[in-house]
Amino acid sequence: MTNLFDLKNEVAVVIGGTGVLGGALADGLAAAGAIVAVVGRNAERGAARVAAIRDAGGSAHFFPADAMDRASVAEAHAAIGKLCGDPTILVNAAGGNDARVTVTAERAFESIALEDWRANFDLNLVGGVLLPCQEFGPGMGARGRGSIINIASVSAHLPLSRVVAYSASKAAVLSLSQFLAREWAPLGVRVNTITPGFFPAEQNRKLLFHDDGTPTARTQAIWGHTPMQRFGKSEELIGACVFLAAEKASSFVTGSDLRVDGGFLSQTI
Repeated sequence: MTNLFDLKNEVAVVIGGTGVLGGALADGLAAAGAIVAVVGRNAERGAARVAAIRDAGGSAHFFPADAMDRASVAEAHAAIGKLCGDPTILVNAAGGNDARVTVTAERAFESIALEDWRANFDLNLVGGVLLPCQEFGPGMGARGRGSIINIASVSAHLPLSRVVAYSASKAAVLSLSQFLAREWAPLGVRVNTITPGFFPAEQNRKLLFHDDGTPTARTQAIWGHTPMQRFGKSEELIGACVFLAAEKASSFVTGSDLRVDGGFLSQTI
């Protein structure tokens, strides 16, 4: 029987592959047989991720780039093409929340500086989706095939308290992804999103845990609103990513949002 999830000979670019979630997705794509291009700003973490993939028997290379700089992304694209071949999979996993645009008792919504708001949108929407898609998407369309996977958030569907700019920018990620899915479907390029629930990472750890490691009130609220009553583990995103990346498994899937949230968005009261 044909392996629906075989990515052998596919070239997968993971923007933000030096991070926790992006790194896990890079691991999973490599395990499925893809040649993985780990793209990010931190060379040390990039080298570590590549070494871990190779130690596990996979194929990977690191390419330094700043996702918010089109010239930097273009340079990485050219280097990937020369060393790995034409990319057929693009995972946009760069992004995060900036404390400067988090509403707190000391920082009201109306006091958020415009330059900080724009910086968060640049991080999650411009560098997180727009520029990489502008750079890699047309080549996929010219070759008649490709899968682009963007990372959204549960806060894109239901805005969470405090992280107002993050929620708004991730909602924009969903909208842009659906636009591109419609535009590029005739060219054979599929564009989908994954909506993670709550996966602790460095960017949100201080919101979720006290310095002594005990859960904050916010964590208790999250667990109470998640039917599975726990946080997700980064490796639990891999199956969704490989499914959307594999043409045999998801050839008629585009414009979709695959939720990996432990039931968070299914819960009301």
